[in-house]
Amino acid sequence: MSQEWNIRSRGHACSVCAQHFTDKQPCVSVLREMPEAFERRDYHTLCWRDEKRDWRPYSFWEGAYEAPPVVVKDEPVKKDTAETLLRRLILLEDPAMRNVVYVLAIMLERGKQLVERDAKPQEGGGILRVYEHKKTADIFTVLDPRLRMDEIGTVQQQVVAMLSGTTHLQTAAPVAPSAREAGAPVPS
Repeated sequence: MSQEWNIRSRGHACSVCAQHFTDKQPCVSVLREMPEAFERRDYHTLCWRDEKRDWRPYSFWEGAYEAPPVVVKDEPVKKDTAETLLRRLILLEDPAMRNVVYVLAIMLERGKQLVERDAKPQEGGGILRVYEHKKTADIFTVLDPRLRMDEIGTVQQQVVAMLSGTTHLQTAAPVAPSAREAGAPVPS
């Protein structure tokens, strides 16, 4: 599967019985690996337990459904936050931004906005990390490119420039791939 990252929103109804979830109701969220992408499915706990499956989940976890928040009127001038920038970069699917996407995800995890739910090593190198947004329960799959310490500063500068508005997505200079990504030997 060539997909390195993506966002999958939480379902508002069970994938088996189609009954809508109620606020704070226990549920099970599942990522299923399909040929071209991951499929997210959400279940009532009993439906998950009783469903006959001929497939194994890539990742799954239990949680509580949270009803969507009431929409508040937007500010007249929008500022990019780490979360909005991450969402925009993921939608662009630009491989040159993979290091920036990873650093933004780590920032949001440390800021307790994202929770890591799973991590799986990939054949081509790196680790595919599965994050869940604490408030919206959106799923983010992000490739951990295994950055070296000497590469992190450059990526952080790029993230700061993009968040401060001094660099825009169209003019952002891509960060050179890490030695691991380029296939060069990396000292242990």
